[in-house]
Amino acid sequence: MYQYTDFDRQFVHLRAAQFRDQLERWQTGKLSEDEFRPLRLQNGWYVQRYAPMLRVAVPYGELSSKQLRVLAKIAREYDEPEAEVYKNAVATQGKLGSHKLPTHYAHFTTRQNVQYNWIPLSKSADVMDLLASVDMHGIQTSGNCIRNITSDERAGVAVDEVADPRPFAEIMRQWSTLHPEFAFLPRKFKIAITGAAEDRAATGWHDVGLRLVKNDKGELGFRVQVGGGMGRTPIIGTVLREFLPWNQIMNYLEAVIRVYNRYGRRDNIYKARIKILVKAEGQVYIDDVEAEYKQILEHDGAPHTISQAELDRVSASFVPPTLATRVFRSAEETDAELRAQAADDVMFARWLARNVAPHKNPALRAVTLSFKRRLQAPGDASAEQLETVATLADRFSAGEARVTHDQNVLLPWVHAEDLHALWLAAREAGFASANVHLLTDMIACPGGDFCALANARSIPIAEAITERYQDLDELDDLGEIDLHISGCINSCGHHHSGHIGILGVDKDGKEWYQVTLGGSDGSDLSGPAQAGKVVGPSFSATEVPGVIEAVLNTYRDTRESGESFIDALRRVGIEPFKTAANAARFKVEEAAA
Repeated sequence: MYQYTDFDRQFVHLRAAQFRDQLERWQTGKLSEDEFRPLRLQNGWYVQRYAPMLRVAVPYGELSSKQLRVLAKIAREYDEPEAEVYKNAVATQGKLGSHKLPTHYAHFTTRQNVQYNWIPLSKSADVMDLLASVDMHGIQTSGNCIRNITSDERAGVAVDEVADPRPFAEIMRQWSTLHPEFAFLPRKFKIAITGAAEDRAATGWHDVGLRLVKNDKGELGFRVQVGGGMGRTPIIGTVLREFLPWNQIMNYLEAVIRVYNRYGRRDNIYKARIKILVKAEGQVYIDDVEAEYKQILEHDGAPHTISQAELDRVSASFVPPTLATRVFRSAEETDAELRAQAADDVMFARWLARNVAPHKNPALRAVTLSFKRRLQAPGDASAEQLETVATLADRFSAGEARVTHDQNVLLPWVHAEDLHALWLAAREAGFASANVHLLTDMIACPGGDFCALANARSIPIAEAITERYQDLDELDDLGEIDLHISGCINSCGHHHSGHIGILGVDKDGKEWYQVTLGGSDGSDLSGPAQAGKVVGPSFSATEVPGVIEAVLNTYRDTRESGESFIDALRRVGIEPFKTAANAARFKVEEAAA
């Protein structure tokens, strides 16, 4: 993972000191609430439904075991609200049926960040100092600026990789941090980058989506998409360049964002994202970007051209870690041992099939620790669990872990011969659910239990579906299904891209849920990125589990041999599923009567 330079480290420590000064001035009345608000937001401090929420940046998802231990310390010692605040939250959510509002937890997000829900602002400067001690911060995790740049969690180790995207993501991080021209854009701005043949970073759904590719001459460059996004208006990014030479990507990004900064809507928050500008202007926007890019190249002197020396300098921080020396064993010997262990234990065999991915180094594997299990919200991790992940990373993965787009944690440097030992340790810790990419490996935002913007709760819906589908034989039979849940139209749970999407909506002050089918994040299984289609009027919370069951039963009844859920849905069409979903509504109503 990227090794901070002295400059990087000094920058983060100075920022933490600056925030402490701002906090103290606000506490003593020298800064008003209106003056302090943008300052705390620029450092990742929101005020949510009941308490402050901190969003910690995890650039392209990489975490060291040392960082994980500090994140655990923050959860253990700081993620606890004042007694009166918590009492009010429990009483209020209890009226809705929420009986668990866990404290001393962190939450892995779909943006490869880490969030805390309960840290009092009075302790926020101490937390920023702790983060800075391990090269972490909350800079630009909020505000109308370029946010945390995300990537494929297998970056640098994936067997289908054209080139490692992490050095480019790091160059972009350095360029975008406190960028003087782009600190106050019309709206927040999100970039995703992948270097693999399969898009595991959902690039089509981002303001800018970048894919490393090679042209017919074998030259490396980027496929550039602009104007993707979810929210009220789900749109897939428009391809501006099928191939842009790699060394020009920063000049081109400068042009893309300059045009957005110049013409993006600032009078309407709902129409301020770049996707609205690209959709409205079409070719005019593309032409303006190309003209601005030409200006940057011919008149500005192409100041952001990446030299080979600069790429080499940054890439040097991403060399593979030093792995423990092992007695030489052939791949055949290791594979034979794994087959024997799998034959002796069906659960280990399932885990190998679902949670273990191949690696560029044939002696290694990339292993997913599942954070989708009963009685915990998707992506939640207690202080003790964070400590355990750090221990597993040290023992099995050269001290490195990665947050995934799907709210799990990946260990990228696992020796194949250690897989059985890792499985045993992960099982003891509760991280060995063999459900990766299956129905219960769902994405869900914190929803109305924590978020001030949510219209409905996500966590109880996720919990009800998880409880219903605990049989691994049934999950395996259903196959790979992307289920995504959002508590509001802001789409933090990426419901638009789910094969099955669930969106919380408000109707007369009550929680209801809209169901969509057929969405895609752009992965090989799902096909090109696209938004799902609504199956009908919204459903009550009690109806949702039955609706999901009816949809899945329809899949069982209509699928052909070996056909996945998404392929069956596209072959048959949405109508049989829609009919089944609405019939399930009537069954619940009849039972209630």
